[in-house]
Amino acid sequence: MVVNDDSLGAPSGDAGLDLSPRDVAPSRSRRGQRKWVPIVVLGVVIASAGVIVTQFLTSAIDYYCNVDEIGAKDGCETGRRLRVQGTVDRGSVVDDGTVTAFSITFNDVSLNVRYEGDPGGIFKECIPVVVHGTLQGETFSGDRIEVKHSNEYKADNPDRVENELDSPEGTGCSAPA
Repeated sequence: MVVNDDSLGAPSGDAGLDLSPRDVAPSRSRRGQRKWVPIVVLGVVIASAGVIVTQFLTSAIDYYCNVDEIGAKDGCETGRRLRVQGTVDRGSVVDDGTVTAFSITFNDVSLNVRYEGDPGGIFKECIPVVVHGTLQGETFSGDRIEVKHSNEYKADNPDRVENELDSPEGTGCSAPA
């Protein structure tokens, strides 16, 4: 039997037939495509966690000041976010439905506060509060109010409670400045 037949049009000899092994071209397998899915999901989870941590730290860096420390203590100046503590002055709360204005006092120093919205159910005069926001001129513009209170009632000084109830003005709250 003749392998190279001239009548078939194939060249005679080994020159026309290449029997060497070929490199297999890499094909994109589904496995290669699927390995990117966990990487993308991990990236989205890390980015989401970063956003949440950033928002948490933004509120955590509000500098804490008492009313009497504004302008006197380093860090308690105009132009930065603050948490200001004071007691709401008696007769100072004015609520027009959209803005609540009041003044707070600490160590005989008062500060006018403007708060957008309703400050909440237990907010009232003569209670200690912490207001988050920024100082704009002579007025503190608050965007969050925390009412300071205890979860327990203890009658450690029942005579003070009686004195407060007997007094027409009370001793626990100051009039607005």
